[in-house]
Amino acid sequence: MISRFITEVRTTFNPFSPKTRSIRLFLSNLPPTARAEGMSIQTQLLPKTSKEASSLYIKFKDGKEMNLDVESMGIKSIVEEVDRHSRQLQKKADLE
Repeated sequence: MISRFITEVRTTFNPFSPKTRSIRLFLSNLPPTARAEGMSIQTQLLPKTSKEASSLYIKFKDGKEMNLDVESMGIKSIVEEVDRHSRQLQKKADLE
């Protein structure tokens, strides 16, 4: 996963729900030095009894924002969406 173009990640999820596995895997795919490199990562954990929907918000260096429906997406789909835009930014950076 290309993460160097991501500036902000905000998640809200119930860690006990099996539907939020993709969020947990996405967070584990972020590099350990992400915060030191300037990425803002905010995680809000919901209580076990919460009925609130899980969310994943990602902001890129060019200002594009993504709100992903993580309860219906798997980790592969999430990584594909993020990498699709990151590759566009990579191409733009290579041309400059």
